[in-house]
Order: sequence, then structure tokens, then C-alpha cells
Amino acid sequence: MAKKKGVRMIVTLECTEARGEGATPSRYTTQKNKKNTPERMELKKYNKYLRRYTLHKEIK
Repeated sequence: MAKKKGVRMIVTLECTEARGEGATPSRYTTQKNKKNTPERMELKKYNKYLRRYTLHKEIK
């Protein structure tokens, strides 16, 4: 039997600072509960191309 589709979904986070600088944006994937967090996620993650922690926002 197949499982029911739950409220958790896989989202992609992309660096916002790298786009402005013309560098390669780093991307991460994670999960979120769309009932508890209906808005887009924003997290500080490490960008290996810029070699620093930057703001990553959820993309569609």
C-alpha cells in the first residue's frame, strides 16, 4: 500500500547574495511542514563559492 501524502514537503533554498555579485549561487534542500510554515523559509547557510554564511531563501 502507498503512504498518504503528508503535510511535509521538500523545498530548495538558494543564496540571495551570490546573484547580486554574479557568483554561482549555492543551493540546499530541506523539508518543511506547510501547515506550520506556510510562508517561504529564510535561513543563514554556508555558501562555499563566497566562503561565508549568507541568507538563503526558498525558491519554487
